[in-house]
Amino acid sequence: MEIIKLELDEKKHGAFNLYIDDKKRSEMMVSIKDDLLIVYHTGVDPDAEGKGYAKKLMEEIASYVHTNNLMVLSLYPYRHAQFRKHTDEYLDIAKK
Repeated sequence: MEIIKLELDEKKHGAFNLYIDDKKRSEMMVSIKDDLLIVYHTGVDPDAEGKGYAKKLMEEIASYVHTNNLMVLSLYPYRHAQFRKHTDEYLDIAKK
């Protein structure tokens, strides 16, 4: 069973982590400051690549920022490219 959890420390640094059967398989490193959720990096276990986990994490982030009235600033080149590629999905949450 897939579960995505936002796990942050006291400074609001952490990650959206995707677990399957209690084993972390993918993560999207983030921090939250004021009205921004900043994305730093996405990691997927090598044996879990190609299963759409990074996209599921991004969908969870989109839901989270909509619910919490935040914008997303991506400092991670791949995720930044995904924002440009899928503007119809992420235009309203992408900080320029």
